[in-house]
Amino acid sequence: MNAIEVRDVRKTYQRYGRRKHFGTLKSAILTGRVTRDLKADDAFEALRGVSFDVAAGKTFGIVGRNGSGKSTMLKLIAGIGRPSSGDVNVHGRVSALIELGAGFHPEISGRDNVFINGMMLGLSKREVSDRFDEIVAFAELADFIDEPVKTYSSGMYMRLGFSVAINVDPDVLLVDEVLAVGDEAFTHKCLDKFAEFRRRGRTVLLVTHSLDLVTRFCDEALWLDHGVARGQGDPRRVVDAYLMDVASAENRALDRASRPATETRRAEPHDMTTAVEGRWGTREAEILTVEFVGADGVAAHVFESGQALAIRMRVRAHQPLDDFVFGVGLFTADGVCCYGTNTDVEGAEPREFAGDGEVSFIIDSLCLVAGAYKVDVAVHRKNGAPYDYHRLLYTLRVTSRVNETGIVRPPHRWTFSSGIRISGL
Repeated sequence: MNAIEVRDVRKTYQRYGRRKHFGTLKSAILTGRVTRDLKADDAFEALRGVSFDVAAGKTFGIVGRNGSGKSTMLKLIAGIGRPSSGDVNVHGRVSALIELGAGFHPEISGRDNVFINGMMLGLSKREVSDRFDEIVAFAELADFIDEPVKTYSSGMYMRLGFSVAINVDPDVLLVDEVLAVGDEAFTHKCLDKFAEFRRRGRTVLLVTHSLDLVTRFCDEALWLDHGVARGQGDPRRVVDAYLMDVASAENRALDRASRPATETRRAEPHDMTTAVEGRWGTREAEILTVEFVGADGVAAHVFESGQALAIRMRVRAHQPLDDFVFGVGLFTADGVCCYGTNTDVEGAEPREFAGDGEVSFIIDSLCLVAGAYKVDVAVHRKNGAPYDYHRLLYTLRVTSRVNETGIVRPPHRWTFSSGIRISGL
């Protein structure tokens, strides 16, 4: 079942030039300018035939540049606007974290505003009363809840709006760049709340420029560009395709600045966002081979839990590079991320990468339970734009004599007090 269904949605805005003004009503009538000057100069299409579905219980991300139509789409789904054509259907109670506290009255207290906003979002007065303490505690405003909202700082104002919206317990939560509503600790609380929503099977639609949030939280992603869907599917792939396009646009701009205007434009790469597995990137730097190597120096694909493992990559830079990052990701067979890191995250500063080389990611003890795992390897720019990304192309099998559950097998030991006798551990 789908929680959100968007079918061939278009949204057109009328644009008027700054010249539209009248001297007097009499002169406008006499010159016949009333009708002419009330006509729009042109029409601007914010969305152009966009279609997608969001399955119930899934987290869906929308990425794109400013002006790509992301927020317009979110407002149409929230019911704040209507599409010029096409259909938008949402099933269940909706809460939108778009313009936090938009319905707050500055002259009345935070307490009264909580009740008013909660009822505007579909709760009864009794339901708001039942959740009131939780809302105030989440917003961290217990000492100020009876003060007029006009005395709140902007952060307090936004935190209260966020807390009301997220505690409505919606079936569908719409989120538009609202995580900067407090300090770092409050941001972590917001992320924990999103994770709780996912665990409870709620549907989340996230619009953000924070691409890390999309790859961490989303089950699927959509890339909008000038009102058109450029790609949809695996979040990592969609984000990388978007970053590649940003890097390509930057390169084209530099080309135009330094080369004759008559030079032939290079062809764009084709869309590669729909597959889960695969390889993509500009190939300015390449990963030529990938091997899993044990402590004995022998390449293999099957390792005992607790053994040492090196992921060895033979790499090549086709031109000298000073902006490069090497990364590794480890996933279960069904795509759950066990661990991911890269040289930039760990504080390394790139200096030079030229010609052929070898990179090894060394794990002293493979702390995983028995099972099949997939490995990502990548070399990319510091901004994330990929030179060469290998997505889920390599399989690693871990064996164990112990029949444990889960994914990670942390180093551990058991201790027992006197009176408990046990052997074998």
